Formats: sequence, structure tokens, C-alpha cells
Amino acid sequence: MTFYDIALAPPIQKSACSPNPWKTRYALNFKNTPYKTTWVPLADISSVRGAFNIPASRKFADGSPYHTLPVLSDPATGRILGDSLEIATYLQKQYPSSGAGDLFPPQELGFVFGRDLELHAPIAEAAVEGHIAAYAKFNTNVDAAFSAHAQLGVQEFPFDPATAEENKAEFSRRIGVPWEMLGISGEERGKLLRSFEETLGGLASLYNRNASGPFLIGDRASYADFIVGGWLHWARGTLPGEEWKALKGWHNGIFGRLHEALEVFAQID
Repeated sequence: MTFYDIALAPPIQKSACSPNPWKTRYALNFKNTPYKTTWVPLADISSVRGAFNIPASRKFADGSPYHTLPVLSDPATGRILGDSLEIATYLQKQYPSSGAGDLFPPQELGFVFGRDLELHAPIAEAAVEGHIAAYAKFNTNVDAAFSAHAQLGVQEFPFDPATAEENKAEFSRRIGVPWEMLGISGEERGKLLRSFEETLGGLASLYNRNASGPFLIGDRASYADFIVGGWLHWARGTLPGEEWKALKGWHNGIFGRLHEALEVFAQID
């Protein structure tokens, strides 16, 4: 299989911090399904995705398509998929006995981010059936919780220096705000960090249900952990070092332990 991930600053294996591709990478490694990574520069994502004729899974607020990754191509079945949850459900259905087992064990996933967001690329909840619907709702709420604090990752975002200005200009065009105005510092940043910590407290309460940890259902990872883990990679790659260190210690170190435990599924080819 070929897995299409987003190339950022060199070395790309070190700077990879896009949350949705990380959800897919975790799932691929968990299922132990052989794959190779094709790294796609930010400016080429639309053309690469368009070549596969995969509709955008998200849209900007003005209705225009938001083309992003991951994409997974499986020549064994001829399937090409372009959404992280869709890829995970496909892997579980197509390769049920591979790797570490079931990606979607039934479990209670009651985290809700109860704030309305005016996102520039609204998050669409995937259409799935059965108990996996709880994972889709969890994915939507976790995405919303982290996205609400994404401004914290602007200054340290690991653009490829060779195309940084071009990429910033494109993001500014899409959002309608100059890139330089998206950064946040001082008391405003401190306020957003406190909001971030408080918000993650709702997630921490889910992890506290099982004292054995470090995963939601104890010592066994599931796709729900990969959803959170994907965003933890975003935080590691975009927050200043001292803030990432602080985040790992929030709520008695739950997220630091989770990030470290997920390293067994974080191999990059």
C-alpha cells in the first residue's frame, strides 16, 4: 500500500506533525500492514489528491473544497481512500486479523467539546455504522477541541524553508487574514493555553476511568487513542518546547504517558 503524508521541514520524518495523517500511520502500524510513504509538499496536495479523483472530505466556510491528506492506495483491492477514519475502518474490515487486533473495540467515548466554532474548514463527521459511530463522534469532538486552540501552533509551524513564504501566502488567502496576524503571544497566549489545559481535562477524565492505562481501555490501544495521539504529534511539532513539556504534564501527566506509549506504533518508513 502507498500512504500519502504531508511533507514539511526537512528532515520530513522528524517534522511530520499533521494530525490526520498521524492517525492513519498509527492505524497502519497497529495493523502491521506493509506500506510505503509518499511525502507530498503542501503546495502539491490538491493536485495529488485531484489525480486520484477523490472528493475533498472537508470544505472551507465559503464552500470551496479543502484538499488535504492522508490518502491510502491499496493495489491488492484497487481501493483509494482519502479520509483518516475511512482508512481505519477499511483496514479493520479488509485485514481484520492483522497486527494487534481490533482497531475499534466497543467502548464508551463520552468526550464532548461543547463550544460552537467558526472554523475556516468545518469538520465533517464521517458516516459510519454500528459502534464505530461512537468513534466518529469522538473524532469530531477531539478535532474541534484541538482546532479551537490551533492558533498556539502558528509561530512554530515547521514549514519547509524553501517554500515557507509561498505556503504562508496560500494559507492567508484561504483564511482571509495575513499570516503575521495569526500568531499569539503575551497574556492572550497565556489565556488560550489555560483554555487548552481546561479543555483537555475532559479528555483526561476518560483516561482516568482505567487506572491501569496508559490507553483508554488499559494496556491495549485502540483507534480512539490514535485520534488523540495524532493531535499530540501536532502539539509536539508546533508548540514551543516549554509548552509541549507543560502539556505532557497536564492532568497528572496523562498525555505525556499516552504519547510515549504510542511510540510503538509511530514507526516511519
